[in-house]
Amino acid sequence: MYANLYTLLTRPDRAWTAIRQDEERNSANYLPYLLLFSLLPAVCLFIGTHWVGWSLVEEERIRLEAVSALQLSVLLYLATLIGVFIMGYFLRYMSRTFEARPTFNQCIGFIAYACTPFFLAGIAALYPARWLAILVLLAACAHTAYLIYVGLPRFMRIDNQRGFLYASSMIGVGLLVVVTILVSMILFWSYTLEPDYQRTVDEDQSRGTQQERMQPPGDE
Repeated sequence: MYANLYTLLTRPDRAWTAIRQDEERNSANYLPYLLLFSLLPAVCLFIGTHWVGWSLVEEERIRLEAVSALQLSVLLYLATLIGVFIMGYFLRYMSRTFEARPTFNQCIGFIAYACTPFFLAGIAALYPARWLAILVLLAACAHTAYLIYVGLPRFMRIDNQRGFLYASSMIGVGLLVVVTILVSMILFWSYTLEPDYQRTVDEDQSRGTQQERMQPPGDE
């Protein structure tokens, strides 16, 4: 599993051949990889939102209460697993069009390994910041697309022309699935679970509190 991870990041052309061979020997070989690495973004998100927090205005820090942060992390973990299985279904469904004959488990395994950049990008959740999240997600999207374009022809054992069309179709479907699942997850968390926020403000003691600074002169 870890050998495939290292090779996938350094030599994806070799990695996909090895991954396909592993999946043929054991159709559920991907399962420990998926269950373990899907935890990485969820755990980092809990740490980042509960202990680190984020800032929308100067000198204000917003954190989630432990229960709300845990709920969000669990939902992200479940959404990740559901998204991988849905993408695996579409990969299997579209395979006949491109004359490939993978099993359903092999399709899920391919998506699980292809999502590796997104799993690793979850480390950025340790420091919740909009600019960092945007940069990391863009890099993860680009690397995932590269892995799919390189990997599909080798994993499915089809020619490069059909592999390119197959990969392009899957990337389009993947964007739709990711947006739908994440938006549904956030809406459910926000409006059904009603998260609790904790706001803290760093005060300048030499100038008094914000309310004191706003008092008109002579009202002390």
